[in-house]
Amino acid sequence: MNRFQVYRAALPEVCTADPRRMVFTADAEGRCEISTWDAATRRSRRVTDRPGGTLHGAIDRDARVWWFDEDARGVGRWRHQAFTGGPDRPGLTGVPDGTARGLAVIGGPLVTLGIGLDDSTTFRIGTRGGPGREVTRVEGPAALAGLAPGGDLLALTRTADSPAAVTLLTPDGTVVAVLPGDGPHGRLWALGFAPTGPRPTLLLVREHEDRYLLTTWTPDTGAVTHDWCAFDTQITARWYPDGHNVLIRQDRHGRSLLHRAHLTTRALVPVPTPRGTLLDAAPRPGGDLHTLWTDTTHPPTMTSSAGTPLPPLGTVAGHVPGTVRDIHTPGPDGPVHTLLCLPEDGTGPHPAVFLVHGGPADHDRDAYDGTVHSLVASGFAVARVNYRGSTGYGPRWQRAYRDGVGHTQVADLAAVHADLTARGLIRPDATGLWGTSWGGYLVLLALGTRPGLWRAGVAVKPVADYAAAHAAGTVALRALDERLFGGTPDQVPARYAHSSPVRYAARVRDPLLVVAATHDTKCPAQQVRSYLAALDAAGARHESLWLDSGHDGYDGGDHMTVLRRAVLFLDRELRPPRRPAPRGDGSMHHTVQH
Repeated sequence: MNRFQVYRAALPEVCTADPRRMVFTADAEGRCEISTWDAATRRSRRVTDRPGGTLHGAIDRDARVWWFDEDARGVGRWRHQAFTGGPDRPGLTGVPDGTARGLAVIGGPLVTLGIGLDDSTTFRIGTRGGPGREVTRVEGPAALAGLAPGGDLLALTRTADSPAAVTLLTPDGTVVAVLPGDGPHGRLWALGFAPTGPRPTLLLVREHEDRYLLTTWTPDTGAVTHDWCAFDTQITARWYPDGHNVLIRQDRHGRSLLHRAHLTTRALVPVPTPRGTLLDAAPRPGGDLHTLWTDTTHPPTMTSSAGTPLPPLGTVAGHVPGTVRDIHTPGPDGPVHTLLCLPEDGTGPHPAVFLVHGGPADHDRDAYDGTVHSLVASGFAVARVNYRGSTGYGPRWQRAYRDGVGHTQVADLAAVHADLTARGLIRPDATGLWGTSWGGYLVLLALGTRPGLWRAGVAVKPVADYAAAHAAGTVALRALDERLFGGTPDQVPARYAHSSPVRYAARVRDPLLVVAATHDTKCPAQQVRSYLAALDAAGARHESLWLDSGHDGYDGGDHMTVLRRAVLFLDRELRPPRRPAPRGDGSMHHTVQH
């Protein structure tokens, strides 16, 4: 039996025709796998059993269970099975393998899905298990946002700031409307069609004048912005089953707020929720509300307002150590918010680890994190910094890159380091960095541009050479890079070079652990190897760990391998009295296979 469990931070998907039948992602011997849950009998059944795990699942009105059968690169196809079991069947036939770009399974056997290909996205429609007819194919990354209940209208999304942020079209490919998200219009996101009503109504969120506004679209009215329903930080929303009310979940300053918007009466009502973070919230038939709540010292718990039995969620037994403090550090674009978790035993200053979030369009939350738990239990203070560029603090904060990509964020990390040191909360001689993906990128950049400030670093699946990562990465990641930098590496080479960790590899002087994945398509392996070669050439002290997986692994074994190795590395480097480290110790390479 495994000593660890994994979970997906999402509520079960519910069958609209029989809400007692659900599908969820659950722990299966240390992997994420798709399971069914029957609330009437309180029994679950595992549907998938794949070596690399399975993350994406759904359930249609006929209670058919859907999942995405993908490889380590994220490339695969949709499959389905009866709720009670039976043979696996293809979702639609004749559809090329690719990345999951949305699935819509409404009443009856009608299916619509999006599949990401090398340089385009194809959208297919058909009868469940039958041929998938192509509705349209668009260049670059796009996704299916929904299918209207009558099956007569599809919504496709592209980047929120593009001239065609949302496209409405009929199943024969006829374009009905194109909704822009560029220029004065403001960025635009599509969230799905109302589940019922006399006409298709699409729910959207519009960013305008540094606010986020609820917006709806119908064929008759076009896009209507509801100015009475505006928020200062990011929101997402779901329809209530009646199609007239909307549940809004707001991310604000590292925590969550919940609201109910009555579209017909123009009323916005707060929905009481405990202080902390709602990882998910969903209105269900019969007035039921399902929520997934957590805070730093409480693992996630699922609840139903109507008392509906929900599937068990892997949790942590016993007390979760640590006390949480909110720290606000003055900065040029406003205060930088840090969630600081301190050990309960002993007084400061403490050895500390800055756990750097990725994205960059993401933020750290007052939510349970197994890495925070492990570090605090080991006697470290943990600082989670919502640097400029993070979500959850409004559009201006997310756009604030005055020192350039990466350097702005590193400046915030350094400012918080100085602030926590001045307050006597952390030991400056025993403070390290740990980040994954874009967070790992910031770790490499921080160690190279501010050598000596951080005494150790852990970079997991990082961007190490920005131009090389752009050349070898996915279409969606290339588009993100081009928005961040204002062009491609050929168009603005100096910007990419200025923000690329490999440029500063020769300046790294503090011990570094780099973890990379051989099948990573988002932060490709070769650009990490080039960075490690640069460290070797400079005689920098470093170690490397290679995983036989992709960027988004669903196998808990890999996560535990990284956790153990990183905690031991940081304990070794930050706990003993500092001694000058000899340069040229070389590197230690390990490959882990599961």
